[in-house]
Amino acid sequence: MFVEHLPDDRGQAHTLEAFTAALLLVAGLIFATQATAVTPLSASTSNQHVENQAAIAAQDVLTTTGESGNLTAALLYYEDGEFVDSGDETSYSGVPPASHPLHDPLTEAFGDRQIAFDIEVFYPEDGGNRTGDTTMVDMGSPSDNAATASTRVALYGDDRLFNASVDDPGDATYSGPRLAEESQHDYLAPSAGGSDTLYTVVEVRITAWQM
Repeated sequence: MFVEHLPDDRGQAHTLEAFTAALLLVAGLIFATQATAVTPLSASTSNQHVENQAAIAAQDVLTTTGESGNLTAALLYYEDGEFVDSGDETSYSGVPPASHPLHDPLTEAFGDRQIAFDIEVFYPEDGGNRTGDTTMVDMGSPSDNAATASTRVALYGDDRLFNASVDDPGDATYSGPRLAEESQHDYLAPSAGGSDTLYTVVEVRITAWQM
């Protein structure tokens, strides 16, 4: 009896379909794994965005107040070994009071955004062999995603400190001792001693982070 053998095309088709299905399954698993791995990065991306915004805001404060002269005025807003109106502390625990030269810029940059910040002043000591520092604003310990911005400010011997020790607070002004008159004041930074006109050059650094 003659038996006709069916061609094996159908078997090959079934094999190809099984292989394709397996390939799609593997591809799906790889996609799902990658999607799961990417999910945690969304938080990092968000943190990076916040850090970038804080850095931009900090730099804007330094740039605009440096150009207007308010940053220099803030460094001279100092009397008897402490910043004026800092209370019982040597630094401000938040945005400085309304009379402070940086009050409005800091409020605009950080106050409405729930961003905390520290402001530190660095200066040369011992003929430039060491670096000292003084804190102007201390709002706590920065977070891991804190951003920093800094600028340098030249202070001159003819610059005068703020004089709040007057009978009428309305008369308070920058009429205190000249920086060159070191024996008459207790300033945050010593003279660099390199020039008769240049007193020193300080670095003002803002560290900002999301609260």
